[in-house]
Amino acid sequence: MYPNLYYFFKDAFGVEWNFLHFVNSFGFFVALAFIICSVVLTKELKRKSKEGAFGPTEVKVIVGKPASVTELLSNFGLGFILGYKILGLFLTNAENMNPQEYIFSARGNVLTGLALGALFTFIKWRDKNKQKLAQPETRIIRVWPHDRVGEITMLAIVFGLLGAKLFDTFENWSAFLRDPSSFFSMSGLTYYGGLICAGIALWWYTRKHNINFLHFIDVMGPVMMLAYGLGRIGCQVSGDGDWGIYNSAFKTTPNGGIFPATADDFKNTVMQQATFFMHNSDHHAFFPKPGMLSFLPDWFFAYDFPHNVNEAGVPLANCAGKFCAHLPVPVFPTSLYEIIMALAIFGILWAIRKRFKVPGVLFGIYLIFTGLERFFIEKIRVNVKMDILGMHPTQAELISVLLVLFGLVMIIILNQRNKTGREPIKTS
Repeated sequence: MYPNLYYFFKDAFGVEWNFLHFVNSFGFFVALAFIICSVVLTKELKRKSKEGAFGPTEVKVIVGKPASVTELLSNFGLGFILGYKILGLFLTNAENMNPQEYIFSARGNVLTGLALGALFTFIKWRDKNKQKLAQPETRIIRVWPHDRVGEITMLAIVFGLLGAKLFDTFENWSAFLRDPSSFFSMSGLTYYGGLICAGIALWWYTRKHNINFLHFIDVMGPVMMLAYGLGRIGCQVSGDGDWGIYNSAFKTTPNGGIFPATADDFKNTVMQQATFFMHNSDHHAFFPKPGMLSFLPDWFFAYDFPHNVNEAGVPLANCAGKFCAHLPVPVFPTSLYEIIMALAIFGILWAIRKRFKVPGVLFGIYLIFTGLERFFIEKIRVNVKMDILGMHPTQAELISVLLVLFGLVMIIILNQRNKTGREPIKTS
């Protein structure tokens, strides 16, 4: 496991750059997912625009004006914050500091903040000065949906992370009450919360800018599946707690290793080492490696997440300092399974995306796929269960069922409207 990039660079290249302590592996892969998906989103929006699904909107802009005081001050403020916090990392001993504590504290470097603020201000002034006219003009420009990918991405980031954190907080309310500061941690994010909140924000955005929503979500379906798969890489690499139930067919070694075990071995291990984080003795399954999959490593079926970012479990032998824990009983690496399934589903959606002429149908298929994937992975995943009419589903299972049903209904209604020749549903 690599809780942050410091440990990866140390292991892979033998270098010890302290500022990399601040680049959490999970956050790095989430950022990478947004960057890659922005490129894919731009490509698909352009393709759909050429097919006539999207049109441009006309926007009035004033050109030739010099930079205003407000623009200069806002650029200085943005540059100062980034320089004070981000560039300040390079001048800070980060080895024994919690990244979240630093980001949300008043600590930083004033000189780097002032320097970057001045640079941002100068760049804004220079760009505006190059375009300055003796008499500013009002012009009308045409803006296509793919020109708005930056705004779309920022909306998805802000409302996605906020929604993911809110849903995780509601799901783990008692833990939040014990430690409210956990809300600012990048671990503990509920994907469906991000999906729902970002979806609402993007629906509002498409209506505001007259973008056909059904065509838009057809583009977003495969993109969101890709983002989910890439984001889950961060969960697996960092060991952020999104793992499964215990697989009692395997045991761990004190140094962090996996080997086959018997059911009796598991029971003894639980009694001696793992009772402090076991909710009950049934929270496991006995699943040895199938013969037909013997070519796969043991850790594909059970993993102890050594050096996990949550520091959960028991101490590793011959390890001192932070991130020196591993799970004494191996678990199903469900984040690894979700990486494989999500990227496979993305491949399917990407391959069939041009076959459907009725807008919204591809997104309905996405909802069915993502709902089924999450519903079945929940069967071997550790999560908080709810109590509804004597049933005990997890939050994710409940939302998964609703998504599958909604996807089916959506496909049926849209296809029926298309067959009867009725006007498409108004979406903007």
